[in-house]
Amino acid sequence: MTTSFFADTCQTTPPLVSTNDFTETTPERESVKVVIYGSKKGVNNTILTLYKLGFAQVNEWSPLLPSSNPGEVMSILTRHILTT
Repeated sequence: MTTSFFADTCQTTPPLVSTNDFTETTPERESVKVVIYGSKKGVNNTILTLYKLGFAQVNEWSPLLPSSNPGEVMSILTRHILTT
């Protein structure tokens, strides 16, 4: 099922995503965050799967951070997208 989800999101035009570490938001740029919650193994496996699918480099994700639930961690990916 994951494969069909990504197949539907393929673009034929250049992506409107910038991976520069530019934190200021301008009228043409917006910061968006992708967060994964789960066990250490689950979060790491998901990050690796998303890397294999070409979604993000492994080093673009934050280190594993504790979540508010015991035994659960999270990792955050921040992207800056063009809005124009």
